[in-house]
Amino acid sequence: MAEIPSVDGDITPVALRVLNAARPARQSLAIPALPAALTAERLELGEAGGRVSYYRSCPSHPSALTPLLLVHSVNAAGSAAEVAPLFEHYRATRPVYALDLPGFGLSSRTDRAYTPRLMTDALLAVIAQMRLDHGCSAVDVLGVSLAAEYAARAQREAPGSVRRLVLVSPTGFSGSKRRYGPPGSTLGLAWLYNTFTWPFWADGIYRNLTRPGVIRYFLQRTWGAKVIDEALWRYAVLTARQPGARHAPFYFVSAYLFSNDINTLYEAIDCPVWVCMATRGDFTDYRGRTTVASRPNWQFHAVDGGALPYFEDLTSFTSALSLFLDAV
Repeated sequence: MAEIPSVDGDITPVALRVLNAARPARQSLAIPALPAALTAERLELGEAGGRVSYYRSCPSHPSALTPLLLVHSVNAAGSAAEVAPLFEHYRATRPVYALDLPGFGLSSRTDRAYTPRLMTDALLAVIAQMRLDHGCSAVDVLGVSLAAEYAARAQREAPGSVRRLVLVSPTGFSGSKRRYGPPGSTLGLAWLYNTFTWPFWADGIYRNLTRPGVIRYFLQRTWGAKVIDEALWRYAVLTARQPGARHAPFYFVSAYLFSNDINTLYEAIDCPVWVCMATRGDFTDYRGRTTVASRPNWQFHAVDGGALPYFEDLTSFTSALSLFLDAV
């Protein structure tokens, strides 16, 4: 599930849409515990203010292929479930990892500031563990939507640890404005965050933002179609109901999780980059790719489908992606 659109432009329509949702909503008294998003070994790493949960699977036979890290998008109901098809596909041939970003899935959902810094640190911690697990110098990283920004920052901060970078429906290329802000700055709006989290209506806003019908609506916009993956929708509904689930999404809809310096980071990446551009849905604007498209280490591919095309045609997607990952 990709993020709410329009953040690269004017945040006001997004804010109004969320605030208008703050009408009374019924809430279930019993919230089922969140199961694992993937059928795989689940591990945890400690980090500032909590823990990062991640999944690991290694092929039964030794693999010479580079380990692959999958990073889900950021939204009101994000989790590693968003990369499940890719995890299942690649686990047969190479070590594959997938994490729940801080504030999502089975990672800690404490009340703290959620920023690109926090998310990037989680990626760097898992990458370091992968290198230790497999005795390798570098790993491949795939980031979906807004997570592409954290993957790019991780590559720039530890360039020797990321061999190849895959960006699926990345943010930072839409609209006419690019982001060359101060290093480490965000698009965060304090007034908007304070409005969303005002105790009088914060619970109502969050409950309505994550109603099953609203989650389905945004998934349909992500797909660009009425037919979506029902298993992903069910997990998204459940993960959005967990204790502490509202903290990270409020930072997200207030734009604190968007990097104001992302185009500076993109233009500094020095490893091979493969970009998947959706052809349907809300995430098809890549006019800003002209800033890097002519560079020899960047490849842009229009892949038929919505922002998560591997749910629709896994074989075609992985065939194209594997050519990039396995290239000498």
